[in-house]
Amino acid sequence: MMSKAYRIRGKIMKKHFFEPLLFNSLIVAVKEEHAIERVYTELGSRHRATRKQIDIQSITEEKVE
Repeated sequence: MMSKAYRIRGKIMKKHFFEPLLFNSLIVAVKEEHAIERVYTELGSRHRATRKQIDIQSITEEKVE
């Protein structure tokens, strides 16, 4: 299977943040769904955010060089 790179942009909304925390991640995965799951697990673990608090705004496929 061929891996692809996905650029995922979004924000994390938590009550104790004064403003939304923006993120821009480059994830290498086989499918888009796998990249989304990886973002949820990494950001949820790092910032103690639930899936409802993570808002993914755009997903684009990047060219792998």
